[in-house]
Amino acid sequence: MNKKKIYKKVAKEYGVSVQEVKQEMQTALKYAYGNTPDDGVTRKWQKKVPSKAEVPTPDELLRYARSNYNEI
Repeated sequence: MNKKKIYKKVAKEYGVSVQEVKQEMQTALKYAYGNTPDDGVTRKWQKKVPSKAEVPTPDELLRYARSNYNEI
């Protein structure tokens, strides 16, 4: 399933817009990356997600998840 279909499916399920889905995902990502336990393990997994900034965008996260689905 491509990213657009995923966003649309989630938006429909929760009765919100695709833009709201993306905004909430970005908020969750910022929180998760900003409140990482100091165990070294979590940060190591976070660094596996390729991104242009310190915190990935929802698109970057979905791209990573799709390409690594069998490993997760």
